[in-house]
Amino acid sequence: MTALLEPDTTTVEPPRHRARRRRTRDRGLILFAVPSLVWYLVFTIGPLVAMFVVAFMDWAGLNAPASVNGLDNVGRLVEDERVYTAARNTAVHLFISVPVIMVGSFMLGYFLNLKLPGHRVLRVIMFIPALISLSSLGMLFVAVLGPTGLINSFLGQIGMGDRATAWLADPTWAMPSLIGVTIWSGLGFTAILFAARLSAVDGEIYAAAELDGANHWQKMWRIAYPICRDYFGVLTMLQYLWTLFGSAGLVLLLTRGGPGEATSTLSWLVYHFGFRSNDVGYSQTIGLVLFVLGIVGLLIIRRAFRARY
Repeated sequence: MTALLEPDTTTVEPPRHRARRRRTRDRGLILFAVPSLVWYLVFTIGPLVAMFVVAFMDWAGLNAPASVNGLDNVGRLVEDERVYTAARNTAVHLFISVPVIMVGSFMLGYFLNLKLPGHRVLRVIMFIPALISLSSLGMLFVAVLGPTGLINSFLGQIGMGDRATAWLADPTWAMPSLIGVTIWSGLGFTAILFAARLSAVDGEIYAAAELDGANHWQKMWRIAYPICRDYFGVLTMLQYLWTLFGSAGLVLLLTRGGPGEATSTLSWLVYHFGFRSNDVGYSQTIGLVLFVLGIVGLLIIRRAFRARY
């Protein structure tokens, strides 16, 4: 005898109930995002809007009275030779230090990833600059580059004392010294990041290339680089921004823009006019120039790497 099947008592949820439940869930997710959105608006968008407002004001900062001066700060910037000198120095700083750091760190990261004998010790040594605070870094290189510093002492020991100079006070050598410090401080940490990324590359790819007769140089630039191209682009963007906006710290600790204006950069001028000359409005006008350079630079780098991010 055929058994009777029990009727299916499962009820189908009406579409309007599903839509209501989905809306309730979405509201819950939005509530979780509210603290982050508030933080972003207050501490990111807020200061950015304030910079645009203050750039068109005459304000000495803190409790000083402020007044709108229209485009006076812009006109002053266009006629200020210090700004043009700082822009040239900034360009030199960027166009030398960023490519050297990126190419050099990628090559170092590749060889670290080969895991040759002593690679762990080398990783630790290369990571040390990232552990040194900016103030300690300044003190270190004042001791290295000063008139009686390590470099001049070494030159004296090898019979080249006549080549010794005050590296940070010499108009010819001050900017190269600043660039050298930037490269030293950024090379190792970026190399560690590249090594971490390259460690995810399948070793069989390199093995197949070796069977075809590829050497390390070919494997580095024809295999490793294309795989890490997007990552290379992201790190280039970050290094560009750090060099553009972060040079003021090194300039303050090492040269204070001198000798003359030899090491003055745009980010240094923002600090100088804002905190030393009490001309906050004009400093933020220069800050707008930095902001535009940052956006334009990121777009150029993104296009150069054909980035999809």
